[in-house]
Amino acid sequence: MTDSANLLSELNDRSREVFRRVVESYLSSGGPVGSRTLTRSMTERLSAATVRNVMQDLEHLGLLDSPHVSAGRIPTQQGLRLFVDGLLEVGSVAAEDREMMDAALASGEKDVPTLLDHVSTTLSAITNGASVVLSPKQDAAIKHIEFVSLAPDRALVVLVFANGHVENRMITPPAGQTPSSMREAANFLNALVEGKTLSELRRGIAQEIAARRQEIDSLAQELVESGIAVWQPQEDHPERLIVRGRSNLLAETNESQDIDRIRRLFDDLERKRDIAEFLDLTEGGEGVRIFIGSENKLFSLSGSSLVVSPYMNADRQIIGAVGVIGPTRLNYGRIVPIVDYTAQLVGKLLSDRGRG
Repeated sequence: MTDSANLLSELNDRSREVFRRVVESYLSSGGPVGSRTLTRSMTERLSAATVRNVMQDLEHLGLLDSPHVSAGRIPTQQGLRLFVDGLLEVGSVAAEDREMMDAALASGEKDVPTLLDHVSTTLSAITNGASVVLSPKQDAAIKHIEFVSLAPDRALVVLVFANGHVENRMITPPAGQTPSSMREAANFLNALVEGKTLSELRRGIAQEIAARRQEIDSLAQELVESGIAVWQPQEDHPERLIVRGRSNLLAETNESQDIDRIRRLFDDLERKRDIAEFLDLTEGGEGVRIFIGSENKLFSLSGSSLVVSPYMNADRQIIGAVGVIGPTRLNYGRIVPIVDYTAQLVGKLLSDRGRG
């Protein structure tokens, strides 16, 4: 970022090294760093008083803060942003991390939501953070539809897509449905559905029902309308957010206030209020983006950081995202390449399936 680059250029070599070592120590330990500690690691031999003066200058610039009187310093949100933009050294994905993610994606699982559940669980395990995966809306051509009666007030809709994806959805059928009327409804739909996506089917189904009203009894017609209705995107957000590893975040703090904030964060995620915004966060271009603390309203409640990357289909369109939520002292140098690698793997896998 330009502001960060300008601020970084104002620091001399000594200030830059003190700042970098404070941040790196904070990211490693989570605690404040004192001047005496820094004197033992500095490239240049400096007294504690000199280091303390430099830290005070950095504090005046808004890059460091003193959590307690006479304690060491920690980076501010602005300081973390400066570090991430200008000084962060990103490593490569460790072999064991790569192997774990490769195994999750090579499971042979054909159901995309289940596969992405595996990815989210593995990402959480690898990073010791909370993982979030935004799965793509399913808009492939449909091959077959089936209604299965489970109880008088429950039925299962089985959707088989041309790309091999299978999706099961629960519906509450209209009163009075029989297995026969459900079969009739499925036959009616399957005669229309070949080569169409769900959205295309929705657009044409009303006209077809009107034109062929005599070919289907009233109960089956009602079932068709009910079954299609459940596929209408909820609140215009057809995507699905998968969250795993919340316990990793809760374990990061003993403060009840922080725990309450984190719980509210996950309550919001699970209610899917801001799923569209989660995807919006990724649309600044390809590659990994890092949001620290209050830089985005979706995660500012918890004071957490989000490392997120979009994944794309074969046409290079953003169709979903993967990310990791953690404390602001995330090991960014390790997390960034893991998120990037995971996003690339997911995008390639889904693109290959789309061609199949």
